[in-house]
Amino acid sequence: MTAREAQEVDTKTLGRVIAAASIGNFVEWFDFAAYGFLATILTREFFPSGDLRIGLLKTFAVFAVAFALRPLGGLFFGVVGDRIGRKRTLAFTILTMAGATTLIGFLPTYARVGYWAPLLLTVVRCVQGFSAGGEYAGACAYVMEHAPRRRRAFFGSFLPVSTFSSFACAAVVASALESSLSSAAMVDWGWRVPFLIAAPVGLIGVYLRVNLQETPAFKALEGKHEIAHAPLAETLHSQSWNMLKLGAFISVTALSFYTFTTYFSTYLQVAGHLSRVTSLLVTVLALVFAAALCPLAGLFSDWVGRRATIASTCIFIIVSVYPAFSLGGSGVLSKSLLGVALLAIGAVVSGVVTAPLLSEAFATKTRYTASAITYNVAYTIFGGTAPLVATWLISVTGTNLSPAYYLVAVSIFAMIGGLALNETSKTSLDKAGIASADASDATRVEHAIKRTI
Repeated sequence: MTAREAQEVDTKTLGRVIAAASIGNFVEWFDFAAYGFLATILTREFFPSGDLRIGLLKTFAVFAVAFALRPLGGLFFGVVGDRIGRKRTLAFTILTMAGATTLIGFLPTYARVGYWAPLLLTVVRCVQGFSAGGEYAGACAYVMEHAPRRRRAFFGSFLPVSTFSSFACAAVVASALESSLSSAAMVDWGWRVPFLIAAPVGLIGVYLRVNLQETPAFKALEGKHEIAHAPLAETLHSQSWNMLKLGAFISVTALSFYTFTTYFSTYLQVAGHLSRVTSLLVTVLALVFAAALCPLAGLFSDWVGRRATIASTCIFIIVSVYPAFSLGGSGVLSKSLLGVALLAIGAVVSGVVTAPLLSEAFATKTRYTASAITYNVAYTIFGGTAPLVATWLISVTGTNLSPAYYLVAVSIFAMIGGLALNETSKTSLDKAGIASADASDATRVEHAIKRTI
């Protein structure tokens, strides 16, 4: 059975695959979302300071530090996933992620243990970041290696659906706690609840993943004895150019995603002076809109192709980001909703097209390693730092619109890198990464000829 034939699986199996992949993704992003939505409370509990902006900078700095471990996690789990398979690796990542997230709910605060509190928070966040490094790229590979080749973006779009849904659920939980608990209760124990939710959800995810089969594409490699013995070396040798190009595009995926999902709720409060409850309500509505939009974005990408999707999303972000920030900082509920919706569209389309590209750009035998490194390096540089950079830009420039200019610059950079990729929307995954490998072979031949001459 060829890898192309192996991709054609029945709908029932594909549904279970999507569910198993999505639940781990849900756990990962629920934690990150809860951290972002509760940033102002976490600042008071772990980084008390007379200046709220300085405290927020410290809180978002820990958010960014956790991302520094993601490339290492991506490297580790990517190599493991290409050696022992997608299924077992993904079962381990969700178990570790859920455990680390649950631990945050039990951490002592600064008032109880002093400087140990931010240190412990940083350590647990780093463990969570390390395990998350192997999650999303592996989940994408798991889904793509089952999906029909002409509908990969559509089926892959359900991973972003789980992402935005997790953020919406985190916002709902945070909003419900804010509304139902007193300020004292929220500070005392209420903020811990969203992190403790990860335990039961994570166990469900482990059960689902353990009881699924390995992907047809990976089993085909095993059957032909073509499993990579040194995935990292083979990845860097044959896929480095594609990694650079795709990483450039993922920069805008990461930045737009975190600007929309994590930072903008804080921006509505700081720049627009909306209450925490109102800003969370705006965010929840926008996240529900984003989740509903994902399958449509997947259909669009399968229809027009990956390169057209890349170009259209980058242009849309460039055109819409300034109005989005202006509306978000207006302090008017209706305008804030429109502003965050504009951010949502760019984040959705870029995120949806990234899911299939993570698999289509790389060969099966090194797919997990190449995609995990590419995805996590880009997210570390541009995603994990998004709230920190946005807060810093506003404090330095004195204008609430400065993060918009940053997003425009990154969008231009992303479009250049993304359009350098080959069109892969109709290409079978057993052909993925060949162009890059062929290019490497051509370069070696060219160098050999020059030496001979």
